[in-house]
Amino acid sequence: MRRRPGAASMLGSPVLVGAITLLVAIVAVFLSYNANSGLPFVPTYDLKAEFSNAANLVVGNDVRIGGQRIGTVSDIQAVPGEGDSPPTAEIELKLEEQVEPLPADSTMVIRPRSALGLKYVEITPGESEEGFAPGDTVPAEQATPEPVEIDDVFNTFNLKTRRGSQRSLEGFGTALAGRGNDINEAIVELRPLLFHLQPVAANLADPDTQLGRLFEALEAAAGEVAPVAETQASLFVNLDITFTALASIARPFLQESISQSPPTEDAGIRGFPQQRPFIRNSQALFRELAPGVEILPETTPVLADALEIGTQTLARVPAFNERLEDVFVALKNFTEEPLVRPGIARLNDTVESLRPTLDFITPAQTVCNYGTLWFRNVSSLLSVGDQNGTWQRFIIVMTPQGPNNEGGPSSAPANGGGPDPEANFLHSNPYPNTAAPGQTRECEAGNEVFRVGEKVIGNVPGNQGTVTEDQVEGQG
Repeated sequence: MRRRPGAASMLGSPVLVGAITLLVAIVAVFLSYNANSGLPFVPTYDLKAEFSNAANLVVGNDVRIGGQRIGTVSDIQAVPGEGDSPPTAEIELKLEEQVEPLPADSTMVIRPRSALGLKYVEITPGESEEGFAPGDTVPAEQATPEPVEIDDVFNTFNLKTRRGSQRSLEGFGTALAGRGNDINEAIVELRPLLFHLQPVAANLADPDTQLGRLFEALEAAAGEVAPVAETQASLFVNLDITFTALASIARPFLQESISQSPPTEDAGIRGFPQQRPFIRNSQALFRELAPGVEILPETTPVLADALEIGTQTLARVPAFNERLEDVFVALKNFTEEPLVRPGIARLNDTVESLRPTLDFITPAQTVCNYGTLWFRNVSSLLSVGDQNGTWQRFIIVMTPQGPNNEGGPSSAPANGGGPDPEANFLHSNPYPNTAAPGQTRECEAGNEVFRVGEKVIGNVPGNQGTVTEDQVEGQG
């Protein structure tokens, strides 16, 4: 078979072959460049959406429903507000035709896709029978809920807040370091505090208590005090003058009074129970002596002789009385306080009301030592720095990629799949066992074994023991 001369000459022309190759390359580059905006000649369902803030969204970002990509952002325009209305952002969406029509009560929100700032538009379809026609605009009222950016969170920690947090953490860490046993004892002693908490709270919540009127009265009292603010300020100035004068006698007089008060109270605690029977018997004695007092005029000479003989013994009584003077004065002042007895009774009720809560919380410290470890670690969190400030030590842990992974919204708990199917499993234990009543006696938080290739939600099977850092199993 003989070829036609024209056909052979066309295929053998280098210029023609090169032109065809260049044309194919241009078409391929064009298709690749526009791939994120949708392939040409592929029909799409186009909508517009109004947002109060585009939140760093860029053209080409995904549009998702339930985590599934169903389109892209094709354009973003700023729309000035009318009158006093703030400006808005109008976003054009190219969606797949299978989404049409989107229910009219659907909502949209801009969500972060990663910690690096990548965003996407999430659509939550509604249940309305009416839908948006192609080219319609989703109003800004349906852009809910309003997203919270990580910058908004960071901006709450201004310089003053950071310094206050640092000082608080350092103070708590220094105050609680090495005091694990003291904390354990304090928690145990506070158990009775919660015993009567429920009836106290019920009384406060009762409308008959009229607790709301207390705050109204406080507001009224503050309004009454405001005009005399300068008078109160002068009161503090005068107090400063008074305390300055007292400073000259602080040592040794006030110091000795304060230092001798605890021994005096201890002596009273030991002596008062023993004195009570004596006082009761003395009262009965004087009641029985009443008839004898009537005949004292006749017995005075005899009593005079008895007093003369008892002089040697009574000579030592003044010294004893001087030692008891401060005790009785302090006792008298204490007993005359009208709030002492109700205060002690209320304190006992408060301590008793804390008992159920402390029964549940106490093992977290007495068995697992979590409280001491937490304050120690928090104290060291911001302990490194230089003259410019301190640093917070942290590390970013990237979540494994795959269906329903923990890096974004998902329709079900992660259960394998993706580039690393052995790692893409959800492990969540919001309430680890801490040896509390009704729980397994184990310190599960921080001791769970990571179960590779298995989804675990809740407590890890098995007993993880009660050993934590600086803790020996069995101690509490």
